[in-house]
Parts: sequence; C-alpha cells; structure tokens
Amino acid sequence: MSLISLDRWRGKVAIVTGASAGIGAALAEQLVEEGLQVVGLARRVERVEELAKRLQGKKGKLHACKADISKEQDILNAFKWTSDNVGPVHILVNNAGLTHRTNLTIDGSTEKWREIFETNVMGLCIATREAVKIMQANKIDGHIININSIVGHRILTLPGRNVYPASKFAVTALTETLRHELRHLGLKIKSTSLSPGRVASEFARNAITDPTVLEEMKKFPRLTSESVANAVLYVLSTPPDVQIPELTIQPMGEEF
Repeated sequence: MSLISLDRWRGKVAIVTGASAGIGAALAEQLVEEGLQVVGLARRVERVEELAKRLQGKKGKLHACKADISKEQDILNAFKWTSDNVGPVHILVNNAGLTHRTNLTIDGSTEKWREIFETNVMGLCIATREAVKIMQANKIDGHIININSIVGHRILTLPGRNVYPASKFAVTALTETLRHELRHLGLKIKSTSLSPGRVASEFARNAITDPTVLEEMKKFPRLTSESVANAVLYVLSTPPDVQIPELTIQPMGEEF
C-alpha cells in the first residue's frame, strides 16, 4: 500500500487565502473534491460563493469568508469565524499575493510598495501566527504552505518587478525560519514554501498592463493553476514523518 495519501486530512479544515481566482480557486476546488472542509478567504467573496455553489455534492465543502489579507483585523475575524463555524484549522495555504506595476527608481510608488509588503509578507505572517496558535491549542499536527515564486530565489532580468521579488525572498526566509521555530517548540507542524515558475493566471494578467507584453507572454511556457494546486496536494500527501521545506516547479522549457 502506498504511503502517499490524503486520507488523514479528509474531513479536516483547510484555510486558503486568495481563493477567488487562479491558484487559490483551483486549490480550493481540489481540496473539496478530496473531502476537506475548505474556508476560502478573499476580498471578492462573491466569487468564492459562486465556486461553493458549483461544488455542492462533492465529498467536502467550500465555505466563503470575506477577508482582505492586508488588514490584520480581517485575518483575525476570519480565523475566529472558521473556528466557531467550521472547526480548528489543520492546513493553512498562504496563497494571497499582490504585485503592482511600478519601479524602484524615479517614479516608484511608495504606496504600491507598501501594499505589496502588507499582503505578501505581513498578511502571511499574521495568518501563520493565528494558525499555529490554533494548531498548538488543539494539539494538531498541521501543515502551513506558503505559495512563493521562483523570484523568491533569484532575480529575473524583467522590468517593473520593483519590490515584488523582495517580498518573495522574504517568504523564502520566513518559511525556513518558521520551520526552525516549530522544531524548537517541539511542534509537529510542517512548513513548506512552494515556488512556481510562470503561471497562466489572472494574477499574471493583472501584473502587466501593456497589451503588447501580454500578447508576447502567451508565447512562453506557463504552468496552469491546476498544476500548482496538484503540487500542493502532493506536499500534503506526504506521510507525517516527511517534510518538504521547499518545492520548486516550472513549466517545461521555461527560459529561466
């Protein structure tokens, strides 16, 4: 019998941030099909509600919860709502991410820089803290997965990335720091950084406003959101005595 299985998570609670589109929506759907109780956090909560309706009758269930990951109180409210209405969290997927089209030079936008860090770094830290508190209090050997990026490991020679790679380098450091903190606390909570290459998603389209560049992007190999979600399920399927601190996935033929 294979040791790779999602059986131990069936019926358990997973929180997925940024669940309204792209990787988050694909992952929420796959987790529900595997029998989990999934709480999808998003600012555009109506999109999560629509997905929940389409998933009725599946093994698990998707619960929509409105939250802006750049706002601490929204995160605190979401975790409390989940504990009160669905149950204690076993899995947290920090998927919500933000980028803006600006630069680091003459006309770089302080406001846009700050928004990127508030979502990609501070929101991730706050959600992680709340999840660990709940897991520890309920003696849950849970799993925290941070959706990172290959730009969290190396800088690509592409214009307009500004502070986004720095925010993802922070995710790399935070995931590894978390692993050591959990180990020192004697907690059997796993932490994983999952770093995709280029993904065909709404996130990527929103990051680029130049239609010529958007059209050019279509020529390059790209992962699907479903492929990234599959990688998350693979990480979750590992047995309790196996941890994957970092998993990088790229589309075949990607040029960097």
